[in-house]
Amino acid sequence: MLSLFLGLAAFVLYLLYDINSFTRKNPVIHSFFTVGTVFLGVATVLDLYAAWKGGCFSGAGDILLLAGAALAFAAMIYCLFFALPFEETYADQDSGNRVCRTGAYALCRHPGVLCFAAMYLLLGLGALPDRMILRGMLYSALNLAYVCFQDRITFPRTFCDYEDYRQEVPFLIPTRNSVITAWKTLFRADSEEDVP
Repeated sequence: MLSLFLGLAAFVLYLLYDINSFTRKNPVIHSFFTVGTVFLGVATVLDLYAAWKGGCFSGAGDILLLAGAALAFAAMIYCLFFALPFEETYADQDSGNRVCRTGAYALCRHPGVLCFAAMYLLLGLGALPDRMILRGMLYSALNLAYVCFQDRITFPRTFCDYEDYRQEVPFLIPTRNSVITAWKTLFRADSEEDVP
């Protein structure tokens, strides 16, 4: 029950963080993103521990699923913290910021959501018949709702060119053109302004 509470609280904190980013800009609420991430991490670890204690993750197939989940987790961390300029994205959210249009953010507007869902799907499959699959589905649905809020409310107020970006790059499902652009720009060190 504690893990479910922490997981749900994480998404409430994320939402409050986002609302604060374009309203009051309270420094205490600005820390809610970090606190929410810690809550969600602890919730996931508690659920994984309960599944392991219940006899899950014992076969070779489960180890492969855990390895896949670890790769999805690494990709999500990359998308959220390394594919974006950290200072501009998480620390200085003035209205003049420009979106990143390279690499993962040329693929789709919210690539972290795909990694997040893949991670929980693989963890849940490895934990079957434990409840982890249901928690992963719930967290993935909440994450999808959260990025919908960001896409329609937060980011247009945070990034001066978000409307143009929304017209050029798909929301979640990559297209042939977005895959080509992402591949071409993935390893470029240039700024996003140089990308056509």
